[in-house]
Amino acid sequence: MIRSYMFVPADSPRKLEKSIESEADALILDLEDSVAASQKSEARTCLDAFLAQRRREIRKHLYVRVNDLESGATLDDLAIVMQHRPDGIVLPKSTSAEDVRQLGHYLDAFEAVYPRNGSLAKILPIVTETSSSLFRLHSYKDVSPRLVALMWGAEDLAADIGAVRRKANGRWMGAFAHARALCLIAAANAGVQAVDAISAEITDMQSVEEEAREAREDGFSAKAAIHPGQLRPINQVFTPSEEELAWARRIVAAFDAGDGVATLDGKMVDRPHLRLAERLLSSERS
Repeated sequence: MIRSYMFVPADSPRKLEKSIESEADALILDLEDSVAASQKSEARTCLDAFLAQRRREIRKHLYVRVNDLESGATLDDLAIVMQHRPDGIVLPKSTSAEDVRQLGHYLDAFEAVYPRNGSLAKILPIVTETSSSLFRLHSYKDVSPRLVALMWGAEDLAADIGAVRRKANGRWMGAFAHARALCLIAAANAGVQAVDAISAEITDMQSVEEEAREAREDGFSAKAAIHPGQLRPINQVFTPSEEELAWARRIVAAFDAGDGVATLDGKMVDRPHLRLAERLLSSERS
């Protein structure tokens, strides 16, 4: 299970090189928001050179965030990155399952040219960056075998709805808390991982840890990062403790001995407890 996804600007050779040794479980090499509009072509060239030289040495899950489907640049991005066989593509400003389906068709074509030994490049859409996207989050269920997770984000949504403040006293304000919850529920509905948004804090690691802990307690199983310093607290929070794993094993054992419901420490446990236990144990194995 991936606990941390770190965005890395694709136009910075120095940051690309440093990312290889980071503590991130997955890298998201970014051709979109972290690259100025005037630098898109240069960023593709930089990323192409980096992956040509270093792809085989990257022992992390490798994703690339392309430009959104409305930008007119998605195919240009894919033409560069798919020859390097990334593990997946992050799709920004996804408005519904139709965007995932369209990207999947593009990937089918590129994978016919650059075969992957039977595997499919995964798709991780960012699903809350426009106001219209919030009305279609149910649509991602069963859209594609490529769909691996749903991520939410606040920055573009703030611009779309005209919000001048996203948080108050460390808590997400109304529309953003709503979008976050909808993403979490939509991911559960689709049976894929829910990824919490980035933290803007790059010096206050206690705040990053608190954000990550709240996300995990709410049901997210990973968090995005924008700085290497954020990775350690994120990874620690999303790693099940030995106590949690022991509890999960006891739950599974109790159900193996019974049917439908079970008893543990004098208390009844039922199928939702079993599902949570299995989720914890699956994160241990992956």
